[in-house]
Amino acid sequence: MPVFRILLSFLLSGVVMATGPEPTDARESEAHAKARKAAAEAVTDAKYQAWVSALPADRQDWERVLQSQLGGFYLPLHKADKVAGRSNAWDFVADDSSLPRILLIGDSVSRGYTQAVRKALAGQANVHRAPANCGPTASGLKNLEVWLGNGKWDLIHFNFGIHDRNTPTADYSLRLEQIITRLRRTGARLVWASTTPIPDSPDGKQTAASIVERNAAAAKLMTASGVAIDDLFTAMAPRLKEFQPPNDVHFTAAGYDFLGGQVAASILRQLR
Repeated sequence: MPVFRILLSFLLSGVVMATGPEPTDARESEAHAKARKAAAEAVTDAKYQAWVSALPADRQDWERVLQSQLGGFYLPLHKADKVAGRSNAWDFVADDSSLPRILLIGDSVSRGYTQAVRKALAGQANVHRAPANCGPTASGLKNLEVWLGNGKWDLIHFNFGIHDRNTPTADYSLRLEQIITRLRRTGARLVWASTTPIPDSPDGKQTAASIVERNAAAAKLMTASGVAIDDLFTAMAPRLKEFQPPNDVHFTAAGYDFLGGQVAASILRQLR
């Protein structure tokens, strides 16, 4: 039987050839989209590397730390910001030696209010932040040495909570205690930020009560340890409809400005 008849027989019988069906339009579009994304990322990365290579040594060192800490989600965003000339929470901070050095440690909520804190404390403090989305207490214990770096800190404002919402409370408290012990060795004044409210999720995997419980455990520990508390939970709770999108743990730009003002005021109280 001629070859074309064999092929026709296969097609008519509904048998798929070993080489598989031809790509659908959807598959082709997806492949093209991935290729365009990869090409755009390669261009951004090349521009970012060129930008880094032109920086002074200390700034290059900072970018290398960010490259090792920001991960697959935040690092591309950071690169895009730098290539576009945009400021972000992980900007290099050139210290004014006459001002106190402040370190912010926390997750994406902390990232969200970092620039508002810098704006509020301009001319009053050098405001740095940890070079990461700091995540849960387990990540804190693993990465604190990198986040603290080699400089001297006058005040460290820190939080862990949202990423620990499913961590057993006893483990959460134990890790927090270990983190406090390490932070005290810096000689800095310490300020604990209570975790901001989160909504219940439809699947029950995330509950508002989990944050209330962990804040209570943290407050007990901070009080016993003599660590000041910046109660962001209480400040934000009455204003969730105004500042928190539905079914989200994050906040609007105005919400982060509000939190940044709260954090800045808390820091200034401790520096006086």
